[in-house]
Amino acid sequence: MHQPTHRYIAVVVLAVLLATAAVVAAVPSERTLVVTDADTGEQLLETPVEEGTELTLAYTHSVEKTPIEDIYVVDGTTLELDRMVFHSHGAGLPTAGGIEKTDDGFVLPLNESYEEVVVAPRPVPGHELVVGEERHDLVALTDGSVVITVTEQRLTDQVPLQLPFDDRSAQLIH
Repeated sequence: MHQPTHRYIAVVVLAVLLATAAVVAAVPSERTLVVTDADTGEQLLETPVEEGTELTLAYTHSVEKTPIEDIYVVDGTTLELDRMVFHSHGAGLPTAGGIEKTDDGFVLPLNESYEEVVVAPRPVPGHELVVGEERHDLVALTDGSVVITVTEQRLTDQVPLQLPFDDRSAQLIH
């Protein structure tokens, strides 16, 4: 009579494991915007972001002395360069490609994807990273270049799942 009981227990254990896996898989992941020093790999800034979050790399054009904003959108762990907003035409600034004049300035729609964005912050352009309402001075963070990425962590990455397993459990499955 032990054989049917063991099979019943094995089926119940398997059902519980499958249900747990389904629940954990359904838990949304947490995304984090990370800025690291390009030379040392030291993490300089970490801030939570969500799918669709816009972040802006804001700086002043070194020749034109006008503000420029490169606007990225978080797509998983990819940064999608959505558009560039600028306020004058001049050296190194776009002059074609569907530029639209808006109340915000000239807007150039873009569609470029990056796993990482490398920036060399300097005092003259005054590079800042804007995430939501938070402005982060990249020049103050480092003397060198920075790498901007988005990491994704699921609940299963944060909480190790360890199930007790012994010879008796192995026998139940057979």
